[in-house]
Amino acid sequence: MAGGKGTRLMPYTTVLPKPLMPLGDAPVLEYLLRKLHAHGVRRVCLAVNHLHHLIEAFFGDGRALGLSIEYAVENTPMGTCGPVSQVLDRMADRFLLLNGDLVTTLDFNEVAAQHLKREADATVSVLRRSMQIEYGVIDIDAESCITSIREKPRTDYLVSMGVYALTRDSLREFVVPGQALDMPDLLSAMMAAGRRVHAYEADCEWLDIGRPEDYARAQKMVSQQPASEVAS
Repeated sequence: MAGGKGTRLMPYTTVLPKPLMPLGDAPVLEYLLRKLHAHGVRRVCLAVNHLHHLIEAFFGDGRALGLSIEYAVENTPMGTCGPVSQVLDRMADRFLLLNGDLVTTLDFNEVAAQHLKREADATVSVLRRSMQIEYGVIDIDAESCITSIREKPRTDYLVSMGVYALTRDSLREFVVPGQALDMPDLLSAMMAAGRRVHAYEADCEWLDIGRPEDYARAQKMVSQQPASEVAS
C-alpha cells in the first residue's frame, strides 16, 4: 500500500511520495522491498495514488531488485485495503498486505507461517507498546466522589504494525471493486461474519516514519545496514 499522501511529513511529501522518503542511501520502500526479497517474495503489487508516476519511474518492473512489480493505480483514494479489489484475482491463495512505509525487523516468513498454521482468514501483526499519561488521573463514581488517584499511569496496548496475512477467497465477499475500504472496517466485517481473524504478536523493531522522532530513529537503524546489503 503505497498511495498515501503522508500528510504528517508535509511539506516534504508535497513533492515526494512518502514511500520515496530517503533513509540513508535509499527510499524507505526500497528497504521494504529488499527485505521482502530476502524473505523469498518475488511478486509484488504496489497500490499507488499520490505522485504515483515517481514511484513507478523509480522502481519500474522491479527487475533491479530481483522482483516482478506491477501497479494498481488509484484514481481516487481507496482506503488502506480498497485497492486489493483490483488485483485480488491475481493474488496467491495467501498473501501479505503491507503499508509501504514500514521500517521493521519483523520476520515476514513467520507471519505467513502462523497464518497458515492457524488456518486464519486474516492475521494482523501486532506489537506491544506502552503509553504513559503525563497527568494525574482521577476516577470518580456516579456521585462525583473520587474513588482513586493514579499518578501518570502507564497502559500497555497491542498496536497494528500494518502487516497483514490474508486468504484470498476469504476476502471476496468483503471487497468490492471501485469501493473504498479501510483495514479496520474490513477486519470488523470479517469478525462480525464469524471469520477467523488472528493476531500475531511479534518481538521486533517497528517504526512509524510519519513521526519525526521515529523517522530519526529509522535513519540511525538503516545506517547500520545499507539498502544494498538488506537482501544479501
